[in-house]
Amino acid sequence: MYNFASIVDHNAEVRPDTLAVTEGNRRVTHAELRDRVNALATALSDNGIRRGQIIGVLMYNHIEYLDIMMAANRLGASIVPLNYRLSPQEWRFILEHSGAVAILTEDEFVTAVDELRANLPEMSLHVTVDEPAGPEWVAYRDLVAPYHGARCSLVDVNPDELQRLMYTSGTTSRPKGVQISHENLLWKNFAHILEFGLTEKDSTLICGPMYHVGGMDLPGLATLHAGGTLHIVVKFEPTTVLTAIESLRPSVVWLAPAMMNALLHVPDVHTRDMASLRIITGGGEKMPEPLYEHISKVFPTTWFADAYGLTETVSGDCVNDAQHSRTKLGSVGRPMPHTQIRVVADDGSVAGTDELGEIVIKGPKVTRGYWKDPEATAKAIRDGWFHTGDIGRIDADGYLFIEDRKKDMIVSGGENIATPEVERVLYENDDVIEAAVLGVSHPKWGEVPKAYVVRKANSSLTAAALQDFVRARLAKYKVPAEIVFVDALPRTPSGKVLKRVLREQK
Repeated sequence: MYNFASIVDHNAEVRPDTLAVTEGNRRVTHAELRDRVNALATALSDNGIRRGQIIGVLMYNHIEYLDIMMAANRLGASIVPLNYRLSPQEWRFILEHSGAVAILTEDEFVTAVDELRANLPEMSLHVTVDEPAGPEWVAYRDLVAPYHGARCSLVDVNPDELQRLMYTSGTTSRPKGVQISHENLLWKNFAHILEFGLTEKDSTLICGPMYHVGGMDLPGLATLHAGGTLHIVVKFEPTTVLTAIESLRPSVVWLAPAMMNALLHVPDVHTRDMASLRIITGGGEKMPEPLYEHISKVFPTTWFADAYGLTETVSGDCVNDAQHSRTKLGSVGRPMPHTQIRVVADDGSVAGTDELGEIVIKGPKVTRGYWKDPEATAKAIRDGWFHTGDIGRIDADGYLFIEDRKKDMIVSGGENIATPEVERVLYENDDVIEAAVLGVSHPKWGEVPKAYVVRKANSSLTAAALQDFVRARLAKYKVPAEIVFVDALPRTPSGKVLKRVLREQK
C-alpha cells in the first residue's frame, strides 16, 4: 500500500490511545486522528472531491492541516499548501496553476480569497476552520458533523501519484510546483526514521510553517510514520517555542538558522530547560560557524543535526552525524540512506575531492518534475540526476560542504568568492546579528561583494570599521566594497535570505 494515509489506520490499530498530535490545549490520539480523517474524507467525497484532484490549504499551523492532507490522500487526491506570507495575486497564481478545486483556510484570509474567487471558477468548495463568512463558505465543523463515525475506503494509489504539490519559495525565480509523490514521501520517511533513530517514543515540535518541507517534513511526518507525536505551534515566536519545549518535552525540533538565531537572542534562554531535546535539525541555508558555537553552549547535550535538502527532495538529503558535528564543523554531512549526492563540474564530470561544483542528487525521494512545466523539469533533471543549483564540495571522507547558490557565486577579477565565506566572517563580529552578501557589478572587476548587515541595538559599528574587521581575516578582494546597515534581512519563512529582494534594492 503506497498511500501515505494508510499510516493513520496502522497507528490507530497498534497504538490507539497514545497521542498523535497536539495544538495548544487540543489533544488528538491516533484513534481520534483516524476518526477525524475518515469523517473529513467522506465529507469531501460527498462534495465531489475525486482522485487526482487538488485542494488548496491556506492557514497557519493547525491540526486541520494534517486532517485535510490525510483525508485528501485517502481519496487519492492531494493538497497544495499556500505560503500565507505571499500576496493574494501570488495565491491566485498558485491556485490557478495547480487547478485547485477546493480550499481550506481561516478567517484572516477569507476576504482575500473571496476577492479571488471570481477568477477561480474551478474552486467550488470553500471551507474555513472558523465561522463561515458568507453563503459560499462552510465551517469545517459543519462540513464533518454529519459524518462522525463514518469510514471511507482507502484508495490504493500508484507510487508516482501526487501526495502533495509544493511550490518553491521563489528565492531565484517565479515559484514552480514541485510534485511530491507518495513514493517520494515514503522513501524520505524511511531515510529519516533510520538516520534519526525515530520510534513511537519520539515527539517532534512543529514550529516552522507547515506549508514548507522543513516544518512539515524534517522530520515531522516521519515521526508520525514511526508512531510518534507531533506538537504543533500555530506560529513561530521565540518565547512561545522555548515555553513549548519546556512544557511539552519534545525530543526533536526543526529550526532554520534565522529561527535558531531568534531563540538564542531570548534574554533568559540560558535558564530554560531544554534537556528533552535529543535532536535539533537545521537547514535552509549554510549555518554560520559562530552561530553553531552559540548553539553548543545553549544545547550542550543535543545533537545539532545540520542538514541539507530541498523541496524537490522532500527535505533532508544529508545530515551531519553527531560523532562528527565538531570535527566536520560547517558540513551538512553524508547522504541519507537511498540517496546519492555528487558534485559536478560545468561539463558534467564529477569534481575531485574538495573541488567546487554543482550539487546533484539522485534517489527515490527526488521529485519526478515540476507541475505543468516540462521545460523546467528537463533543465533540472538530467540523466536521472536533479541539479540543485547549489555549489558545494565533498571532502575525502565523503562529507558535503555547501558553499553557495550557483547564482550567488561572485566572480571578481577572475576569482570566485563564495558569499557564505564573507558572511561567516561578518558574523564573527560581536556587533553583527545577521549578514547577507551578494555580488554587484563593477567596471573594473566585473563584480565585487556588497554586504547587508543587521547590527545589535545601540551599536556604534561603522561600515569602515567592519570592512577593516573583514580585511584582517580575508583576502582583500573578498572584503565588501559596500556595507549597508538594515533593520532586518528579507527572508522566506523557512529561513532563507531572499537575495533576490536585496538585488532589487541595490
